[in-house]
Amino acid sequence: MKIEIWSDYACPFCYLGDRKLALALNDFEHKSEVEISYKSFQLDVNATSHPGVDVSTLISQKYGIGYEQARASNDKIVKAAYAIGLEYDFDNLKPNNTALAHQVAKYAASLGKEAPLVQRLFKAYFEQGYDLGIKENLLKLAGEVDLDAMELSGVLDAGTFAKEVHNDQEAAAKLGIRGVPYFVFDGKYAVSGAQDVDYFKKVLEEVHLDKA
Repeated sequence: MKIEIWSDYACPFCYLGDRKLALALNDFEHKSEVEISYKSFQLDVNATSHPGVDVSTLISQKYGIGYEQARASNDKIVKAAYAIGLEYDFDNLKPNNTALAHQVAKYAASLGKEAPLVQRLFKAYFEQGYDLGIKENLLKLAGEVDLDAMELSGVLDAGTFAKEVHNDQEAAAKLGIRGVPYFVFDGKYAVSGAQDVDYFKKVLEEVHLDKA
């Protein structure tokens, strides 16, 4: 079974959805037959850094809602994350453009290390306050999953995987994907959003039975 996951490293629901799928897979009898790949999807291709501005203020401004409403919405996300073992730290989030982070993931995928790198990026951003728009941060995180930071630096400078990131986003547009996370099972079964663990379990069983 092949599962493609469209996601963005600045998307809190993407980390939630990824973890919920992982929890569902833990109880899936045929887990060893599952192959997961990640597809790039930037929620905002024009995103920039906002030093000194907290994420609740940014959301308040973006959606035209009050600060307290934005804060309350974020608190709900933090609680949902905590319920599945994730420790979101929204007070220290550092939103920025994720284009380079997606290129790093493509580089990792070319070396068979996509999964650990993706998990490291999610944790770094949502739990440890890393700015994923800064090249030096990405090199450090890549080194932690045994990727060659020096080689990666050259890869990023050359934009070697920029086209692959762009191609993923074009593919998403053709599929009508407007939000993430978005999961595609065996190229024909789609799940949108960070669904409950039990829902993912049901989908896994249904897809497996369809293949039998």
